[in-house]
Amino acid sequence: MLASSTIAALRQGLTKGEITPRDIVLDVAKSIDARNSELGAYLSWDVEAALAEADSADISRPLGGIPVAIKDNINVTGQPCTCGSRILAENYTSPYDAGAIRSLRAGGAIPFGRLNMDEFAMGSSTENSALGVTRNPQDTSRVPGGSSGGSASAVAGNIAIAALGSDTGGSIRQPAALCGCVGIKPTYGRVSRFGLVAFASSLDQIGPVTKTVQDSALLLNHLCGYDAHDSTSLNVDVPDFTATLGQDIKGLRIGLPKEYYIDGIHPGVSASVQAAIRQLESLGAIIKEINLPHTELGVATYYVLAPAEASANLARFDGVRYGHRSSSATDLLSQYTLSRAEGFGPEVKRRILLGTYMLSSGYYDAYYIRAQKARTLIRNDFTEAFKQVDVILSPTSPTPAHKLGELKDNPLAAYLEDVFTIPVNLAGLPGISLPCGTVDEDGKALPVGLQIVGKALDESTVLRVAHAYEQARAV
Repeated sequence: MLASSTIAALRQGLTKGEITPRDIVLDVAKSIDARNSELGAYLSWDVEAALAEADSADISRPLGGIPVAIKDNINVTGQPCTCGSRILAENYTSPYDAGAIRSLRAGGAIPFGRLNMDEFAMGSSTENSALGVTRNPQDTSRVPGGSSGGSASAVAGNIAIAALGSDTGGSIRQPAALCGCVGIKPTYGRVSRFGLVAFASSLDQIGPVTKTVQDSALLLNHLCGYDAHDSTSLNVDVPDFTATLGQDIKGLRIGLPKEYYIDGIHPGVSASVQAAIRQLESLGAIIKEINLPHTELGVATYYVLAPAEASANLARFDGVRYGHRSSSATDLLSQYTLSRAEGFGPEVKRRILLGTYMLSSGYYDAYYIRAQKARTLIRNDFTEAFKQVDVILSPTSPTPAHKLGELKDNPLAAYLEDVFTIPVNLAGLPGISLPCGTVDEDGKALPVGLQIVGKALDESTVLRVAHAYEQARAV
């Protein structure tokens, strides 16, 4: 089945003339038809448009003829971009390609399919989507993680070869961990945010979700790069991220933050991560305990800054220019209030209210400014740690996937699922999650994710360590 193949394997088949881009698109479409009703990963897909691109694909390009599924907050010309929200689901069609989509197309890839997500990327389970629940392919009674749950579910469920997601506080890495695939958040500014519908502009970053580390490196080669349309885009050289794959990691220093190895981690998750540490040590890596002393501030800091930025960013959804407009409005003010009340879901409303409160007169200094100072402390912790080590290792999520609805009435518990991923976003660093074991729950083997964090702009070392572990574990 071509849909279950990797990018690397499909590229070999394409260059040898054994398969065509049309064959791949048709097989992915067949797989979607067979399993999407069970998983709910895709919101929409246009087979005819993808076939038209496949028939004209230039397979001499590095990603030529490879279909890539897209999280539904990244704009693609002529396709819907709902952000998992009623406010955009009715009548918005994108008039342009996001910067990341332009980069993918330049590499020869074919954007194919729109993936479900927590509404406006706010959530860790993809239960917050207004357009339906997405399920974990390893156990459909459980969540796939979020907010890029559709991306991880589709890739792990073999109804997508690869996908794009976005990561604001762990939204690529956490679902990749819970579904058993690979997800990487690049350094902030590595990938253009132009055309990514903003949640928290100082934290959001687009990245790939794939079946292997090599596939993530292949996609990163064509996602990264300067974009003048994005004021936060970094004008720096982009290396070949595949170049370090296969190099040994002997002598590489791997840091274990003592603040991340704490009570409360599921024992099966802890056992899997400890086994991964031993595996890396057997490959010649040097394991060193380090301190990230302000880790405990991470979640609280995030839930001041991210809602504050969301409050400002989501003000544009007012029923005037695009999106849902209430039919009950009688004047301009009621148009604003009713359109937003009807269009936004509970979690989005909660975060807008939180953010507006944090930015209000009398509370701005007490909360927002203090959170910015805490963010600096967290960033400085990583700077000091990377003077001692080359990468940092931790669980991606403290628990395996929970049951659907289990945390519905406990948002704080849901927020704490990102305790190990949030600090990486606050510091703007690259981080990857890849499978490192399973936990048996109710007779199902639930995946465990290993997080590897690197220095800013050092995705190459992160990928090198991840690939070395992936290959050793596969033996």
